[in-house]
Amino acid sequence: MSEVLPRAGQTTPMSQPSQPPLSQLKKGCCHLCLPPKGSSSPHTLTGPTSQDSPLPPRDPDKIEDELEMTTVCHRPEGLEQLEAQTNFTKRELQVLYRGFKNECPSGVVNEETFKQIYAQFFPHGDASMYAHYLFNAFDTAQNGSVKFEDFVMALSILLRGTVHEKLRWTFNLYDINKDGYINKEEMMDIVKAIYDMMGKYTYPVLKEDAPRQHVEVFFQKMDKNKDGVVTLDEFIESCQEDDNIMRSLQLFENVM
Repeated sequence: MSEVLPRAGQTTPMSQPSQPPLSQLKKGCCHLCLPPKGSSSPHTLTGPTSQDSPLPPRDPDKIEDELEMTTVCHRPEGLEQLEAQTNFTKRELQVLYRGFKNECPSGVVNEETFKQIYAQFFPHGDASMYAHYLFNAFDTAQNGSVKFEDFVMALSILLRGTVHEKLRWTFNLYDINKDGYINKEEMMDIVKAIYDMMGKYTYPVLKEDAPRQHVEVFFQKMDKNKDGVVTLDEFIESCQEDDNIMRSLQLFENVM
């Protein structure tokens, strides 16, 4: 497997591309958070309300502005509970939440926001599909939004989780249809999304069929019983046998 991996400093399809720093991932989140559903203006009308003194009609533009200012607020779980569920201290969680809440007052991030933020780190490629798959991995409830708890739980695994936890999370990313297996088509979709994100400005220059070549090599090695799918156990065992993949996982440990 190692002979087809990019040189040092490049993204390896079976490893996670370096996740954006937390401060950057939070940046710009607030203005594209989930819009309010069924919300009404928070302002209470005052003044005469009798039929003899009807209220003047309100400016539609002003009403729309007020609706846009109304956010769906989400209050996260208690810090003590998150501290018990993650590898962060209470103080670290306070710092993370303060920044998250400051940039995203509603407490949730939608997929479009996530895509726009991720695209900033790969200006020479198209990160939209990989961001889509990554967002789905963060969105554990599969409801189209990522809450602070979702984000910090994933961050805890990627930065401070055990090798098995990191590999299990990565397996879930590749298991697009969540049936407990990775088939060759799913692996191809993720790997192609990674190559699209990397763009054409790579060294050495990648051939057009490079994604398929990578998938053939990876899948052949991982599908140990040759049944056409890769199980979690096969995935973990194969990754642990590959020094390049193991080194890529260790990169996360020094981020925070």
